[in-house]
Amino acid sequence: MKKREYSDEHAEAGVKAPLPDIETWPNQYGGYEIEIVMPEFTSVCPKTGLPDHGTLRLVYTPLRRCVELKSLKMYMLAYRNLGIFQENAVNRFLADVVKATDPIRAEVHGDFAARGGIATRVTATYRRKKK
Repeated sequence: MKKREYSDEHAEAGVKAPLPDIETWPNQYGGYEIEIVMPEFTSVCPKTGLPDHGTLRLVYTPLRRCVELKSLKMYMLAYRNLGIFQENAVNRFLADVVKATDPIRAEVHGDFAARGGIATRVTATYRRKKK
């Protein structure tokens, strides 16, 4: 049996790491969409330690709360030295935005630069359940 290159610890790296809070402010309107583009997202591969560069795009429909941009910037910058797989970074980003804002819907798109000849695109989606 061939030994795995990546361990379960690599797969879980960064998923529960402490990160700054995403602050919000009260939404004044309804029925609109917000798109925030972050072209300088950086994290670190938990196995190799090599940097991962990409563009994250957050698209969400707010309900009662909107993301405060400076806190989102500080949150995003906290990934810079965090060992986390690209797929986990996108899903964690979405989970933290949803937790902070409780939106109607939200998506995070990660478009990561090629490394070793492979580029990655990851999309994580949240839709509020109807009551």
